[in-house]
Formats: sequence, structure tokens, C-alpha cells
Amino acid sequence: MKFSKKCRYGLKALIDLAANFKNTQVSLGSLAKRNGIPCQYLEQIFGSLRRVGIIKGMKGPQGGYSLNVDPARVTVSEILVALEGPYQIEDEETFNENDENKISMVIQHSIIDKINEQLDETLNYLTLEDLEKSYFEYTQDGLNMYYI
Repeated sequence: MKFSKKCRYGLKALIDLAANFKNTQVSLGSLAKRNGIPCQYLEQIFGSLRRVGIIKGMKGPQGGYSLNVDPARVTVSEILVALEGPYQIEDEETFNENDENKISMVIQHSIIDKINEQLDETLNYLTLEDLEKSYFEYTQDGLNMYYI
């Protein structure tokens, strides 16, 4: 499993929306520029997020994008699945329970299945609101630093 740019860019834009534009529309170009994301790529990402109802778009001079959900009610798992589909580690080797080679089953059950369970647990626990709070903590830490 690899954490793709699509997922990273999608999360960056959603955290920015949640933190800075909660109840307002913001243009795609503005979000792209603020977060260093190619505009055309962000348009594709937002298409996926709009289809599942995480964001909504509005056309016109005052249009743009905004969150369509409460940040506390959308999990990181839902966001990643909307952008990339299932995110679990997949074993390249296939086997069945009657296989002679039990080593493959040990690897699957002892390593891969456990990693996937922990991954699911973490990504289903974390919400967009949690990421927004972490963002504010990091930005506040930077503001509170001073140098002599």
C-alpha cells in the first residue's frame, strides 16, 4: 500500500476547507494555490469527493466549493476510499486453506491481516475534525515560538 498524492492532496484541501472556510464557498483555484496542488488534479479529486457527498460545488460568480458534511462525522477512511478505493495491504500470493504451503497462510494471518486491522481501526477512528484540530495545534505552536 502506498499513500498516493491523490490522497495527500485531497486531505490537504479538505483540512484547509474545514479549518478556514467552514461555512463559505472557496474557489478551486484558490484552494489549489494555497496548498500547492495542480488545479486540474484538484478538480479531479473534488469530483470524487463531490460524488460521495463530502463536498458540494456551487456555480456562478459567488460559487466554489464547501464542505457538505460536519467534519466530526467524516472519517479519514471514508475520504481515502472515495479517492482511491480500498486501501488495505494486499498479499501478492494467493492461497487457499488446503494449500500445502502453510507458510503463506502464516504470513497472511500473522502479518498482513493484523496490519490491515490496525489500519482500519486507525482510519475509521480519525475524523476530518481531528485533522483540523491537529492543524490548529501545529499552527499555534509555530505562532508561540520566539527567538532571542
